[in-house]
Amino acid sequence: MLEPLGQSQVLAYLEKLADERDIHLLSFEKAEDWQDATLRESTAARIRAAGIHWHPRRYHKRPSAVATAWDIGVGTVAGLGLVRRHGIGIVHARSYVPGVMALALKRLSDTRFVFDMRGFWADERVDGGLWPRDGAIYRVAKAFERRFLLGADHVVSLTRAAVDEMAGFDYLRGRMPPVTVIPTCADLDHFVPGDTPRPGFVLGYVGSAGTWYLFDAVVESFRLLRERVGDARLLVINRNEHDYIRERLQQGGVSLADVELRSVSHAEVPAQMARMHAGVFFIKPVFSKQASAPTKLGEFLGCGIPCLANRGVGDMAAILEDAGVGVAIDITDDAALASGVRDLLALASDPHIHERCRDAAHRHFSLGEGVSRYAEVYRQLDDAR
Repeated sequence: MLEPLGQSQVLAYLEKLADERDIHLLSFEKAEDWQDATLRESTAARIRAAGIHWHPRRYHKRPSAVATAWDIGVGTVAGLGLVRRHGIGIVHARSYVPGVMALALKRLSDTRFVFDMRGFWADERVDGGLWPRDGAIYRVAKAFERRFLLGADHVVSLTRAAVDEMAGFDYLRGRMPPVTVIPTCADLDHFVPGDTPRPGFVLGYVGSAGTWYLFDAVVESFRLLRERVGDARLLVINRNEHDYIRERLQQGGVSLADVELRSVSHAEVPAQMARMHAGVFFIKPVFSKQASAPTKLGEFLGCGIPCLANRGVGDMAAILEDAGVGVAIDITDDAALASGVRDLLALASDPHIHERCRDAAHRHFSLGEGVSRYAEVYRQLDDAR
């Protein structure tokens, strides 16, 4: 809960769900985050104010397999104690490692199990080059994935594309669990269009530039944009990859004088996005990304910003094209990048683009809608007891 993702994609939902539910939150915190007393105390105060009971534990990273097994053991014991002391009826696990704890609790007690899968995690590890596809650890993780999907009382997926993929799994034919699609939502009270004119043309990039992201294509997009808009600038919001970003910009023939590279807190991101006229990002279109819903897409659209992105990633292309709020290209087609930049400029000049982007954000990425869907999942599990 001490990291930006935990606060935006877990705590933001729970604060609203706690109005109707007694919620106990079991999290694992990194030592370096826990040592930040200001962050720790402000987060604890926020959680208390929502009426949530927080049970933080220390996260262990090395050695990897042993550390994970230890945390699973700690979490299972702590969770079982909470279930028995407080009569908890639903255990909601976010991703695979907590899923092991939740499945154990389901078998050890009379609880319902919500598997909030967040994507095909085992395949992400392979696609990211962290695990070999023919390795034992991948096979074990996929075996657990099967147990989660067969054992869950309800599954939450980030994308419709992932649900379609799961429907083709041999072991789920005729045994598909109830599934609700809830993408990574944005707080649209904070991610709003700017209220002052934005001079010139600013292309925006937000977030990580490595691993899953094709930053060289972003650099080429900006170079092509400069050919059409001579005074265009690139605004990059990134926390800790500045040396890598500068190296890729220079390698791609972009002058650093035309780029503003900033590191800001999550709370400051909306103000920086409000300076942008269009956004750009490209994600490796590998199998695991069928289950991915980039948080930044909802944030860009909430700020009224059209986007240039790529196909092969979750429901992203359909959202951009169906709503007329962005351009989705085949990233393997060199000619598509130039036409994508041209089409993005046309969209950005549309006088109604901000309204369309906001409408699409509310339709697909509203935090309020996400909370309502989670609440409905809980109600269905209550009714089934």
